[in-house]
This record gives sequence, structure tokens and C-alpha cells, in this order.
Amino acid sequence: MPGATLSRWTMSYFAAACLMLVAGQGLMVAGYGYPSADVGAPETLVLVHLVAIGWLSLLMAGALLQFVPVLIGRAIVGGRFAAPALLLLLGGLGCLVGGFVALSGAIDLPLALLPVGGLLLLAGFGLFAAILAATLYAARPLPLPARFVATGLVALLGAALIGFAFTGALSGVVESPLLDRLVADGVELHAALGLGGWLSATAVGVSYRLFSMFLLAPEVERSTSRAAWWGASLAVGLVTTAVVFVMSGIFGGTLAFACALLLTLVAVALYGADILHIYRARKRKQAELNIRASFAALALFALSVLLLNVPALRTGNLVATVVYLFVFGWLTGLGLAQLYKIVAFLTWLEAYGPVLGRAPVPRVQDLVDERHAHILFRIYYGAVVVATLALAAGATGLFRVTVAAQLFATLCLMREFIRARRLSIVPAALRAPAGMVQPPLFLPPSVFQGDK
Repeated sequence: MPGATLSRWTMSYFAAACLMLVAGQGLMVAGYGYPSADVGAPETLVLVHLVAIGWLSLLMAGALLQFVPVLIGRAIVGGRFAAPALLLLLGGLGCLVGGFVALSGAIDLPLALLPVGGLLLLAGFGLFAAILAATLYAARPLPLPARFVATGLVALLGAALIGFAFTGALSGVVESPLLDRLVADGVELHAALGLGGWLSATAVGVSYRLFSMFLLAPEVERSTSRAAWWGASLAVGLVTTAVVFVMSGIFGGTLAFACALLLTLVAVALYGADILHIYRARKRKQAELNIRASFAALALFALSVLLLNVPALRTGNLVATVVYLFVFGWLTGLGLAQLYKIVAFLTWLEAYGPVLGRAPVPRVQDLVDERHAHILFRIYYGAVVVATLALAAGATGLFRVTVAAQLFATLCLMREFIRARRLSIVPAALRAPAGMVQPPLFLPPSVFQGDK
């Protein structure tokens, strides 16, 4: 990627996302939301949306702004709208959280914040999806990783529309039997489109490219890869069909949702086989920490999807336990692992790209301290596993203690991201050659005007 245009707003998305993750974990440590409150309580909804939208969706959006051009070999279309999309998403999330707080009765706020937040989020996600849709449309026919992204965008719009409908019903602004049925029976479908369709399908597509790139493995579109994409896309289609069934009141969505979960399990198995093939075909003999840490996330991905296919675990508090493993073991684990490399990689491009070939420069690996971070990832994943077991056992106190360990590891990893941005670990002799650009921490660097 040397010489590639850098997304001006990716680091801003990442910074906002990291703050939301810290906020979400901090609230859990404080005993706010589940398991100290009911799964469907407004306090739990605050936590869920801080993590799902504030952390995971902003993280994914920032990554896609940078890596979709890498997937398709073309510049982003309409990148100047990335900043307005970010502002809409942050404003919408703030209003949504305020609406849930009002719903809980903790603070006297207007319930109208819920539909306002839903509308702003729909506008923000719609604007973001339009940027990527225009970019992908201009690059047809799409390579396989980009097709996963396209599937994820369809699921994102579906999840955002359902979420907006929920805000109208919960606030009392809109009264409709269709919405009542959707609120009663469509929560798991909303979550499936967001966590499974938008975040997971997109993460899988981008990871195909990232694993090949960081392992120096050949990029080959295998039949298993195509089958995994078809499985993921059909699963998204089945969940969407289940939403229509639920709203109609004629059919239930249970069968379609169960079939979608089974297809997802098959797709995950095929994806795992592809990643194993990429690893075995690598030219880089020693996998770097971001890859090794990602393998733990992949294992928890497979385990959580397998558990979700057990009907007895999709009821009551047990499903919340499995979803916790899915969100923090798979999505958050993969996100932190890849951020560890991506932040260093983009920082290296910003700082040393302008002088590459004209002066000695450090390697990307010189921007990070893998020995230190290796311990942090062990703490993080260990805490996630113990926290999941604590949830399953109903041990709320142990859960909060282990989430505190999880938060500690997260904060330390974010400190590593900042150290990479500040070039603090780079050997002094190589840190500042003539012409080197010191990247700002998270605001757009003025020397990179890209995203026209």
C-alpha cells in the first residue's frame, strides 16, 4: 500500500470508537445494565448501542473508508462526506442514549430523543453506505472481499431501518400493530442484521484481504470463499424475510431465523478453512501479533455461532451470554487485534511515506512493542472467557471484576495505539529523518488531502 491515498477521517472514527468501547466497559464495571439489570431494560439498551454503534460500527466504518479502495483498486467516491457522516452518527448515538436514559426514568429527558436519534443514525449510516455503494458500483465486477462488504452494507441499512422503527414505537410517537409486532418479536432479527450481517460479514470480507496482506500470502478466490459469501448473503436474506413475516403477523420468523443461523455456521466453517489455507500459504514464516491475536477471535467466533445454533441457548439469559462472547470475543477481539497493526501501518505511511527511498526509515514493526502487547491480549481474551462463564453461572460480582480486567487490557492497548501514533517506540536514530511528517493523534493530517 505504499503510495496509497490515506483516508483523512479514519483515525477520527477509530478514536471515537475507542472512547465508546471504554465507556461501555466502564459502565459494565460500575454495574450499569445487564447483568445487574434485565436484558431488555433501558440501561442494557444504553450499553448495547454504545458498543454496537459507538464502538463496533464506528470502528468498521473507519476501517472501510481506508480499506475498500484497497479491496477494489480504486479511490473512494465522495470521501468528503465521511466527516458529516461521523457527526450524524455521533449526534444520533447521543440522542439515542439520552432517549434510553429517559425511558429508564433516571433523568427527566424527552422521549422524543429516541426517534430523533434514530433518524440521525439512519441519515448517518445512509450517507456512509452511499459513499461505499457509489465506490463499489464504480468498481464492478467486484472481487470477493468487496462482495462481502456489499452484503454487509445491505444488512446495515436493514438494521438501521428496523432500529428507527423501534425508536418510533418505544417513544410512543408512532402507534401501529406492525411496529408492535416488530418490537415484540423482532429484537433478535435486528441484532442479527447488525452484529451478524453488517459487522461480521464485513469483517470477514476485509479480513480475507488483511490476512493475505499481512501474512504475505497469495490472494486466491477459492470455491470455499465463494460458498462462504453465498452462505452469508443468503443468511442476511433469510433474516430480512423473517422481519417481513414477523411484521405481517401471518407467519412467524422462527424457522427462517433458524435456517439463517445454520447457514451462518456453514459459512463460518468455510471461512475458517480459507483462513487456514492462507496461513499455510504464507511467505512470512513468523506471524505477527495482530494475526496471532486474531486467531483467538476466530476461534471464539466459531464457538459462539455454534452455540447460537443450539435452540436451548437462544432463550432467556443464556442468549445474552453467547452474544457477549460473540461481541467481545469475536468482534471486539478482532477489532483490537487488527487495530494494533492498522494504526501502526497507517502511521508509518503518514510519517515515512514522503521520505521512503530518500532516507533510512524504520520498519512498521518498529512502531510497536509486541512483547508488551502480547501479554495484554492474553489478559483481554482470558478476561472475556471468564466473564462469559460468570454470566452463564449468574455470578454478577465475578463478571464485573473480570470486565474490569478486560477494561484494563483495553486501556493499555489503546495506550499502545497512542504510542505508535507518537512514534514513541521507534529507535531515536530512525525516528525523525529529514522530511518526515509527524502525524496528528486523530484529526486529519493536513498534508494528506485524499478522499476527493
